[in-house]
Amino acid sequence: MTSLLNQISPSATNQIRLDHMHVLATFHQYEPASSTRLKRGLADSVCLALEIHAQLEEEIFYPALALAMDSDMVRKSPVEHGEMRTLMARLRQMVASDPVFDETFFELMRLVLHHVADEETVLLPAAERLIPGQLQDLGARMARRRLQLAASRGGELASSLVRSFSARGVVAAATTVLSGSYLLARHSPLAPAWMRRGGPRAAR
Repeated sequence: MTSLLNQISPSATNQIRLDHMHVLATFHQYEPASSTRLKRGLADSVCLALEIHAQLEEEIFYPALALAMDSDMVRKSPVEHGEMRTLMARLRQMVASDPVFDETFFELMRLVLHHVADEETVLLPAAERLIPGQLQDLGARMARRRLQLAASRGGELASSLVRSFSARGVVAAATTVLSGSYLLARHSPLAPAWMRRGGPRAAR
């Protein structure tokens, strides 16, 4: 199983970029005029995805990168995760009809956008320059850990999807957490031919 994961997992840096893309896509579904049900579902989905993403980086990616570079940005990234967790804990305690809910959500969005910009412009290129030979193995470890974390919080994921009754919101929320699992499946030799070629249209 380990050797298969090494072969088919996206690299650590590519997994992080995919997480960023899907979280930002979920952010863009949120509008102040949306129903409280949709707001609650999108906020819960964002929080769950960010919590899993942060744990993967802190357990696997940051320690490996810290051995290769002495950077304040590597050291401050877990601190920024802590700030995100504070905002997410606040969001989880609020009802979506609270007048401060939107403000708190957008504060989280601003913090995440800043954090993503730092990682995309500095940390990920540095990792690809300094530890290119480790990124595939790190990616396999992250993929395996992602599956464990997602499985342990499956009920929470399902609940947020039910609340996110918008079709676009459901897709964004699901792919935020499970994009790594889909990519593993897509590149598996056991996957259907159409999936390995890129989707149902490719099979036509």
